[in-house]
Amino acid sequence: MTSATTAPKAAAPTAVRRRVTVRGTVQGVGFRPFVHRLAAELGLSGHVRNGTEGVVAEVEGAPESVAEFCRALAERPPPLADVQEVAYETVPALGAAGFVIHTSEGGGTGRTLIPPDTATCEDCLRELADPADRRHRHPFITCTHCGPRFTISTGLPYDRATTTMAAFPLCRECATEYADPADRRFHAQPVACHDCGPRLRLTVPGGRPNEGGPALDEARLLLTRGAVLAVKGLGGYHLACDATDERAVAALRRRKERDGKPFAVMCADLAVAERLAHVGPEEREVLTGRRRPIVLLRRREEAGGLADAVCPGSPDVGVMLPYTPLHRLLFGLPGDPPGPDVLVMTSGNRSGEPIVTGDAEALERLTGIADAWLWHDRGIEVPCDDSVVRVRADGGGEVVLRRSRGHVPEPVALPVPVDPALAVGGDLKNALCLGADGGAWFSPHIGDMGDLATVRAFERAEVRLRALTGIEPELLAADRHPGYHSTRWARRTAQVRALPLHPVQHHHAHIASVMAEHGLDGTARVVGVAFDGTGYGDDGAIWGGEVLIAGYEGYHRFARLPYAQLPGGDAAVANPCRVALSRLRAACLPWDTDMPCVAACSPIELRLLEQQLDQDIACVPTSSMGRLFDAVSSLAGVCHRARYEAQAAIELEAAAVLAWPEDTGAYGFADALDPGPVLAAIVADLRHGVPVPVIAARFHRAVAAAVAKVCRAARRETGADVAALSGGVFANALLDAECAALLEADGFTVLRHRRVPPNDGGLALGQLVVAAHGDRRQRQGGR
Repeated sequence: MTSATTAPKAAAPTAVRRRVTVRGTVQGVGFRPFVHRLAAELGLSGHVRNGTEGVVAEVEGAPESVAEFCRALAERPPPLADVQEVAYETVPALGAAGFVIHTSEGGGTGRTLIPPDTATCEDCLRELADPADRRHRHPFITCTHCGPRFTISTGLPYDRATTTMAAFPLCRECATEYADPADRRFHAQPVACHDCGPRLRLTVPGGRPNEGGPALDEARLLLTRGAVLAVKGLGGYHLACDATDERAVAALRRRKERDGKPFAVMCADLAVAERLAHVGPEEREVLTGRRRPIVLLRRREEAGGLADAVCPGSPDVGVMLPYTPLHRLLFGLPGDPPGPDVLVMTSGNRSGEPIVTGDAEALERLTGIADAWLWHDRGIEVPCDDSVVRVRADGGGEVVLRRSRGHVPEPVALPVPVDPALAVGGDLKNALCLGADGGAWFSPHIGDMGDLATVRAFERAEVRLRALTGIEPELLAADRHPGYHSTRWARRTAQVRALPLHPVQHHHAHIASVMAEHGLDGTARVVGVAFDGTGYGDDGAIWGGEVLIAGYEGYHRFARLPYAQLPGGDAAVANPCRVALSRLRAACLPWDTDMPCVAACSPIELRLLEQQLDQDIACVPTSSMGRLFDAVSSLAGVCHRARYEAQAAIELEAAAVLAWPEDTGAYGFADALDPGPVLAAIVADLRHGVPVPVIAARFHRAVAAAVAKVCRAARRETGADVAALSGGVFANALLDAECAALLEADGFTVLRHRRVPPNDGGLALGQLVVAAHGDRRQRQGGR
């Protein structure tokens, strides 16, 4: 008889423990609850906390489970998270059981990222409209997946104590949800309800103050009666009125001192937006996405009853959908008394000033504009205007024209490592950019640096950006224009902080910006087409119609528009008719009285202008393509006096849109970028009664054909087969698409902006990479 033998059991695998650091946008997005649930699923013990470098976890268990834990952090994080790095190290096993969320590590600074503010999620919207839910009609409903983040943050790490929600202690029910790992509001820092606040209020001068639901009902009634309301949003106040009420819109324009410049509108829902404008699948996706920017849409001819004063002369209307619960409630839930279904929703400020964020400040600065104030007591720590985007009709994707709410503070990846540096941008559409290693962080849109209040906002934004990123710059970069407020600030700051200052030519920065956005390392030069309104040139002239052969290290000017005099400098920008007359003179064309730009000037103005140009009095030479668009706009009779930036060019584009589907043909530039023959042909067409839309379309196509011709010549001479398009003129959708189409047909790889604005709002990124690259080479050469 033989006995059976039993094989010995395999030894259980020895537990391992890892300390894992996750860097990126991982705070305020439900990352710690996600880690808690993941550890429970995999049977791991340990803990997790927010730290100044990101989210830090220690996990212990079977080796394969620990490895799966690390993979899952990178491959399937929460929806709002952006994981840039998962780093880990092995540490001694402790043998402890359970997994807990620890209190965040305070103090110091780090490179962790606070997420942007996001639109209210569908789950919260269902609760908002559900009479049985305890947050029914709560104007501040939020959860882990939506709501304010960046604009309420007062410090790092991101916890309730370091937000403006610290002023609102959690009630018992909210505290239970906050502490429950199975709840959607587990560690959602802005969580609140009707009991624990914040509180909504309506202030009407001379009237009785209202709170909560009655405040909303009265606000909606005021809007239907033509009132202008100051409405507190996520990153600042808006000024709102019924967008179908001509008198209300006109009153808002007059009080805000905003002549002609288009207003953005907020529509109650997508159906209302489709009534006003053409909304394709990509536009629909952007409109309803979590960022909820203002989207520029082509207007319908009837425009759904929109008041003419909302966006006069523009081919587009800027549309956004509600992105906060307060917005939803302002339009009304089912059963509410009806109110307007489309509102003008413009920045709460006087024209030229920064957006208002403080409640006392709003009452002071918006008195005389607003008839009432719909506000609340949750503080706004970081001013953040609405972002503006366009979806390219040619399939070229989305382009950000103003990078702010919903995008900031997401970083832009850099293709080349940079030493810590701060770029201060320009004086129009200012935004700062702070970079180090492989990342760059933009400030929110600051605006035009034309007054002291905006300069102060710029200074506060710089302090916040350094605090947010933990980056202390070792180098400053600025525009070469000696008169820019941003450049003066950089010069003073460089002296105070004993830092080197690197001036960067304006149009070189534009081309470097689009190169960096597309991940070019700068080893190969590109044909850079930099078209804008103004930029300080190497020769002291005003550039803006430039074709550069460029890399990060430098550039040379391959081609440009011929110079014409800009009479009176900046004064001419507001008078396109004067620019037109100067361009006619530069092309040796007479000022005949039947020309619209001549007829727009009085005899006295014509005599003074002629004398000014003859004697070169207060004239600046310019090669600006933006000014050429102004000149053609006036020459064709479209716009002679501009009340806001780029008005003449915008209205010329609007005219071209009407004839764009036709085979209009194109004018022809001489010697690549010489506009003389174009101007002569426009004069001839006017005399032959050619419709203005056809003239406008022929001009747009002529510019695009000239760009393609010059780029071909540059490729023959240099071998460069990448064309980079940048500058504010490329905010023109027709020109942008036509240039790209012609260049791609010629075999070029075409770089166009997407996440970074083509206008001066993206200038700082180019300054950063040019300055940091040059500084690094200088340091290496000195070693």
